Amino acid sequence: MKYISEYRNAGVVKKLLAEIEATVTRAWMLMEVCGGQTHSLVKNGILNMLPDKITMVHGPGCPVCVTPKSMIDQAVALALRQDVIMCSFGDMVRVPGSSKSLMQARSEGGNLRVVYSPLDAIKIARENPDKEVIFFAVGFETTAPANALAVLQAAKLNLNNFSVLVSHVLVPPAMEAILSDEFNTINGFLGAGHVCSVMGLHEYYPLAEKYKIPIVVTGFEPVDLLEGILMAVRQLEAGIATVENQYARVVRNTGNLQAQAVIQEVFKVADREWRGIGVIPQSGYKVREKYQLFDAEHKFSETKNIKVQELDAGCIAGEILRGIKKPVQCPHFGKGCTPLNPLGAPMVSSEGACAAYFHFSQAYETTS
Repeated sequence: MKYISEYRNAGVVKKLLAEIEATVTRAWMLMEVCGGQTHSLVKNGILNMLPDKITMVHGPGCPVCVTPKSMIDQAVALALRQDVIMCSFGDMVRVPGSSKSLMQARSEGGNLRVVYSPLDAIKIARENPDKEVIFFAVGFETTAPANALAVLQAAKLNLNNFSVLVSHVLVPPAMEAILSDEFNTINGFLGAGHVCSVMGLHEYYPLAEKYKIPIVVTGFEPVDLLEGILMAVRQLEAGIATVENQYARVVRNTGNLQAQAVIQEVFKVADREWRGIGVIPQSGYKVREKYQLFDAEHKFSETKNIKVQELDAGCIAGEILRGIKKPVQCPHFGKGCTPLNPLGAPMVSSEGACAAYFHFSQAYETTS
């Protein structure tokens, strides 16, 4: 197939659903890792089309959703400095911290700029030499190369008024944290295609071997997801546990070696806190010492020693992110927690499971 419409073809979808129905003989629980996959599953009604024996649960694959309150609080504190221009992607500005969001900080006088690329922040720094320009670098491995390139560009230009506030997290350690959880009941994973397009597949083989669990890397269209589900079910029914690549049109086994080199030049692996999950060892990136001039956490005292309670009372975001519960099982869902007034981060981003269920009401009413 060459065109995106082919991955949404109703005839192909029906054929794959029939194959899944013919293959599955017992109950299996699969987790899709990426928020983009969650959004597509819910939006396209795939959850309602699958056989009853297959249950899909939604993982911590939305970087907005897993950014901890402490990082939001750091960004807010920096945004409120008179000498700072805080730059961020738009999906981060409404994420609630312990007391306020970046958008609320702007209403209190903070200089917040929504940008489409970290290189936009570089441009702002060049145009405002009297200001400290900080880019809020959030995301999985997918966005890390561009953020690393921004640091390299700032170093090349001797742009000492530019820095990044880094909250990068890594997918494989999160998958392992879920698999090692005492409440884990997951039988297989749909791996995040965009992450694997950068990092390749090698990190997933040890997980499949250690936990005896199929991992099928997929794309984001209905045909991608259903084909990935079929591949996972075939493995489970045959008693096989290995890594398969459904998204071969984008993902290579080695990934993007140039992107990986840029990441390794600027960042190092470190422990990271995940909203709703806690600290996962070696699950994120930090700026290397050689580039600490461009590291906002090193540069500004406002980032030091911020520790907050991660979950609000009654919010089950942590259980949702770990695949233990679904959004409709939260007592606040659609009532005290909506996209306009989110209680938990999974309701903020369009890729968050709670927001996906909220926006596509037919999907969550029939899967609740």
